[in-house]
Amino acid sequence: MSTRILVTGGAGFIGSHYVRGLLGPGGPGDVSVVVLDRLTYAGNTANLAAVADDPRLAFVRGDVCDADLVDSLTRDVDQVVHLAAESHVDRSLADGGAFVRTNVLGTQTLLDAALRHGTGPFVYVSTDEVYGSVSAGSSTEDSPLLPSSPYSASKAAGDLVALSYAASHGMDVRVTRCSNNYGPHQYPEKIVPLFVTNLLDGLRVPLYGDGTHVRDWLHVDDHTRGIELVRTRGVPGEVYNIGGGTELSNTDLTALLLDACGAGPEMVERVADRPGHDRRYSVDWTKIRDTLGYRPRYGLAAGIAETVEWYRINRDWWEPLRAASGPVRAEDAAPSTQPLTATL
Repeated sequence: MSTRILVTGGAGFIGSHYVRGLLGPGGPGDVSVVVLDRLTYAGNTANLAAVADDPRLAFVRGDVCDADLVDSLTRDVDQVVHLAAESHVDRSLADGGAFVRTNVLGTQTLLDAALRHGTGPFVYVSTDEVYGSVSAGSSTEDSPLLPSSPYSASKAAGDLVALSYAASHGMDVRVTRCSNNYGPHQYPEKIVPLFVTNLLDGLRVPLYGDGTHVRDWLHVDDHTRGIELVRTRGVPGEVYNIGGGTELSNTDLTALLLDACGAGPEMVERVADRPGHDRRYSVDWTKIRDTLGYRPRYGLAAGIAETVEWYRINRDWWEPLRAASGPVRAEDAAPSTQPLTATL
């Protein structure tokens, strides 16, 4: 009998990649998937085109905060992988309320339904940003949570609410905290697809501040394999960091993207830094490596080259998104209340 999995946010960047992995070649084969997605600006059913005709997939357009809908869906599934989230820091600086609503209330709504129906495992997909800026070393799963933006604070709150259901009710909750993702199908507001699509259109790219902010880069395929390891082999009540193993400053990342797109340094425009911009994120992913056998497969250079090529040959996917919001020019980038990209 197949396992029925509710994947929230399954039409988004990471969620759709996870669903395609479950249902595509090499997937577990013994699963069926219900995708719940509100189809906000970053949700796109085209991301599921490769598996849209699979009879094991059902798509429901709806809100994770809709308690009646969530209850009805959770009643009929065995497990939950919760990826639905507002996720862009710049947008959270302009409208923190939307982030608290989806990332905290939505998570609690799902947890309540899963508790009522005995649904589990419940995998909550979080972020390394909950640890805050790390000046030296790397954050372990036991490090304190010190978020510094409305986005990361709302994810930390959802993270802790999920773990509280494990502690209070004995629910099978498993939490993952990943580093910065990149790869195909990422909405062009995050740095990699924003810079790539700008460069492919002959536009300059807006680099925040002094460019020395450091991130660990994780290909979306490595991330979703980590999520699947946690779903299938993780321990209830545990947290697992998922890292990519390559830390890079934004300046060095920009140079890599310029080279991959055949552009020069004159295409970079320095813009004012955003408020509270964390200097460095770094996660220690020893735990998932040693207990579940996780290893990232993508080196950053190869992963970036593959990603750039995907955007180069899939203009039909991203050009309508940019046409709706307008191209992002470096001189238009704003550091505070105005998001880096416009809402669709």
